[in-house]
Amino acid sequence: MAIANTTKREFAPTHPGEMLREDFMPDYGLNAASLASALGVSRQTINELLRERRSISPVMALRLSRLFGNSPEFWLKVQHSRDIWESERLYEKELKQIHPLDAA
Repeated sequence: MAIANTTKREFAPTHPGEMLREDFMPDYGLNAASLASALGVSRQTINELLRERRSISPVMALRLSRLFGNSPEFWLKVQHSRDIWESERLYEKELKQIHPLDAA
């Protein structure tokens, strides 16, 4: 039996750029330029991602999964968690105005 998680998360989920910067790049001896080269993207794209100013796209998830040997779903789930958390904060007032419906 699963236990429902009804507690709101106070801290933001980890951004995929932070994961790359803190966990993946040091383990593989990568810097921004070498990561950009390995992925076939610009250094600007990588810098924006590492500074958490860019989201992981499906294509970037495919590139990262190919490079690091994990799944594209891994990267997209990390991004999705962050996006939902940010949207809940940004639209909190509007969302509270929506009342759940009861089934007929």
